[in-house]
Amino acid sequence: MTAPLIILKKRSEFLAAARAQKCGTKGLMLQARSRGDEAPMRVGFTCSKKVGNAVARNRAKRRLREAARAVLPVNGRSGYDYVLIGRFETTANRDFEALKGDLAYALGKVHAS
Repeated sequence: MTAPLIILKKRSEFLAAARAQKCGTKGLMLQARSRGDEAPMRVGFTCSKKVGNAVARNRAKRRLREAARAVLPVNGRSGYDYVLIGRFETTANRDFEALKGDLAYALGKVHAS
């Protein structure tokens, strides 16, 4: 069992990540910000109203949370804040293995630059 993810909650943390590196995939958008310390990584989840009604947004966020639990302990780096943003229709309906692959790919792209 891995340690639980530390969740971003403050608007200022989300805004800081929005000004940092980004990588979009078919299933999600990833924003990653290096805090410049060695503290544990933190993660936030969001879906705009473009994704759908409250039921659709919550389903997309649940899937993003599970993908993050599976992928971030392996591919994430300490000292980073990650924000996962759901995409219209694809986040909620995409095959879960493909969604995890999207997140792993986006993490690789962000850390390569």
